[in-house]
Amino acid sequence: MKIAVIGTGYVGLVSGTCFSEFGHTVTCVDKDPKKIDALNQNIMPIYEPGLDSMVAKNRAAGRLHFTTDLGTAMKEAEAVFIAVGTPSRRGDGQADLQYVFAAVEEAADHIKDYTVVVTKSTVPVGTGARIKDILSAKLNASLFDVASNPEFLREGAAIEDFMRPNRVVCGADTERAQAVLRELYRPLFLNETPVLFTSRETAEVIKYAANAFLATKISFINEMADLCEKVGADVQEVAKGIGLDTRIGGKFLHAGPGYGGSCFPKDTRALVSTADQHKVPMRIVRSVVEVNEERKRAMADKIIRACGGSVDGKKIAILGLTFKPNTDDMRESPSLDIIPALQAAGASVAAHDPKGMEEARELLENMEFCDDPYDAMTDADALVILTEWNQYRALDLGRVKDLLKAPLLVDLRNIYGRANLADEGFKYVGVGRCPE
Repeated sequence: MKIAVIGTGYVGLVSGTCFSEFGHTVTCVDKDPKKIDALNQNIMPIYEPGLDSMVAKNRAAGRLHFTTDLGTAMKEAEAVFIAVGTPSRRGDGQADLQYVFAAVEEAADHIKDYTVVVTKSTVPVGTGARIKDILSAKLNASLFDVASNPEFLREGAAIEDFMRPNRVVCGADTERAQAVLRELYRPLFLNETPVLFTSRETAEVIKYAANAFLATKISFINEMADLCEKVGADVQEVAKGIGLDTRIGGKFLHAGPGYGGSCFPKDTRALVSTADQHKVPMRIVRSVVEVNEERKRAMADKIIRACGGSVDGKKIAILGLTFKPNTDDMRESPSLDIIPALQAAGASVAAHDPKGMEEARELLENMEFCDDPYDAMTDADALVILTEWNQYRALDLGRVKDLLKAPLLVDLRNIYGRANLADEGFKYVGVGRCPE
């Protein structure tokens, strides 16, 4: 099949590339000529393991193309995917849909034969109906259908998630649209991947419900971590004890500094905003949002307490700036709250991140960015682990101790054990593991 993907951000680029890997002919469109030029030179705008090689492979095979010309991209396309950004709108937290509707308006001018317009962007329930109204004002109803096909991609594992998903959700109200989506995902049917066909509205809600539930698990275990610290329990053992219950499961039960990224923060806020519009209380998700925002602020206080109650005039070494490992994404990362709070308390900060420092330099000020993690530690009063990159899991602890002014490790991801660090002469502060 021939398809067009509007938007070459995280979702659009990964989805378009993986569809081409399925054997479809894909043209990805973006208004930014610099981004398109870079992609045509196999320079990726994001860091995602394995993406550059898959892009190169499918470009060489003639299945994957990049352009700024939407008309060229949509010529003879049987489906066009909307994969533009839907950031949180200031004031009410609702998803900002201006880019979605602008893409639909422009795409309508290039629809000549039957085309399925598919939202891949995360959009509030009812967006598909509004897209249908936009298209209906310009086109005969026989020329299009509108569908919802939400993405469930984890940054750092997006290719694996697309190529071997645990499910695919397709919201389409006509058999004709369902047939197009079924053909697009036919390679997954051969692997017996569950493909769920629903109404558009149901698919739109599924996306938000999934992210809100996972965010709830994170906020829940973070609150349990606070309790564990007060009573002398170990949150990691608590998580294991409840996670072995198959009704709960062990994923997303890792205590830490709070969730970030491109999905959970904005999607939980958007879901609350949508619920407010329909006068549904949504008390649990609202609390999840509040707990997470407070969590990030509380982690700065935790670091300050570990340093004896003050960081004024002290140097803090930070390892990890991105919201999670294996990505360069800084959106809503806990570091964006924690580091400014430490600076406001009088600390100087030196930091290292394997992939996120270029973006971090645009977001964080008055700090030192180090090319090597050990450089950040030199003469620091404390070492703080904010992101659980693999290269931080096996630090040379003897060298670390020699570089630090004081052997203090604040491990906000619990990648080390208190006993192991105590043997090396460190003061160790984890999350939900040891009373302070």
